[in-house]
Amino acid sequence: MTAASTVPDVSPYQGYVYAYPHKTAYRPLDPAPALRDVWAGEPLDALFLYLHVPFCEMRCGFCNLFTRTGAPEELTGAYLDALDRQATAVLDALDGASFATAAFGGGTPTYLTAPELERLCDIAGRFPGFGSGSLGVETSPATATTDRLTVLAERGTTRISIGVQSFIDEEARAAVRPQKRAEVEAALDRIRAVGFPTLNIDLIYGIDGQTPATWMHSLDAALTWRPEELYLYPLYVRPLTGLGRRAHDWDDQRLTLYRLGRDHLLAEGYEQVSMRMFRLPGASANGTEYCCQTDGMVGLGCGARSYTTRMHYSFEYAVGASQVRGIIDDYVREPDFSTARVGFTMTEDERRRRHLVQSLLQADGLDLAPYRARFGGDPSAHFPDELRTFGERGWLDPSPDNLRLTPEGLAHSDAIGPALFSGSVQSLMDSYEAR
Repeated sequence: MTAASTVPDVSPYQGYVYAYPHKTAYRPLDPAPALRDVWAGEPLDALFLYLHVPFCEMRCGFCNLFTRTGAPEELTGAYLDALDRQATAVLDALDGASFATAAFGGGTPTYLTAPELERLCDIAGRFPGFGSGSLGVETSPATATTDRLTVLAERGTTRISIGVQSFIDEEARAAVRPQKRAEVEAALDRIRAVGFPTLNIDLIYGIDGQTPATWMHSLDAALTWRPEELYLYPLYVRPLTGLGRRAHDWDDQRLTLYRLGRDHLLAEGYEQVSMRMFRLPGASANGTEYCCQTDGMVGLGCGARSYTTRMHYSFEYAVGASQVRGIIDDYVREPDFSTARVGFTMTEDERRRRHLVQSLLQADGLDLAPYRARFGGDPSAHFPDELRTFGERGWLDPSPDNLRLTPEGLAHSDAIGPALFSGSVQSLMDSYEAR
């Protein structure tokens, strides 16, 4: 690592890498392999179960998730019917599997009514181990009602994550999330009253009109509830979202707000887990964090993905409203879920990249011993150019046993992740976007 970088500056906001590869790198599998074959030889004793609910009461301006706004009552019922059919096919293919952790995501799972959430838990309850491990569920201020929260608490939910984004009404409107602070605070009161081991609050920085003072105001408002976790997300303006027409260059603003938020939470006694995640010491994620190093994730629902050592698979991906609705309609009519439809075959190089990406972007960094044992070499030999560049920028803090990011490296996580994509994955993503 050099004292002063000679590498040209790069925007710290290339893209949020929460999984590798992205679903835009997936392609139709022809012929579609049977799930039993996809999972043959895989460890099945401690899997992660993920159920996806693709419905929201509104579409936030920054959102590019696979979700649709609103749903007639018959559609949510039909969707749960399809989830049940898919569960049958998956359980048949993964005979003898056991599940250690689970999560409900979306969309907004609590868009479902309390009786529908009971049914969702019943479907998840068909999987051995569900209910004895941890369960994380995403919610929103408008849907975090007492009856829904009570169902989730009674069915073993250990972590509730609520998307607040800002405690200032004008900023929420600027992010095309028209909610009132009073509604947010009432929802947080209900969550604490029902009682869950872990509360996570999501906030966003970089919103139009946001200042350091208003950002600190939202942080302090969130800290009123002393959440076990806080996620600080930079605002991205993405194609096909409600804010897409308002893109402008605000890298410096976002970096300034990130550093303010990071330093404030550290001063308040929180520990940094990643660029986005902060946690109280002693608090756990209640097992709801997916560990990429062990693979083994089973996703149910048309927006969920599943991971094995050799293949990642899902259904078609979309962001545009009409395309999303078409995929959901196809899903609820599907009679046979015994095959993998769309996916990506993981080569040895891609497995190494995934392990590096999703370890390095954590504050604890990459433990070199497991990496060497799994891949028979050192990451510096596998990724010499990338790691040398990161070192020249002052982003790496290597040691004999660990490769971790410096504080400035963590701040540039959204540049480091995309820089580690393989050429073939980037090409597939580019060609997907061009279609």
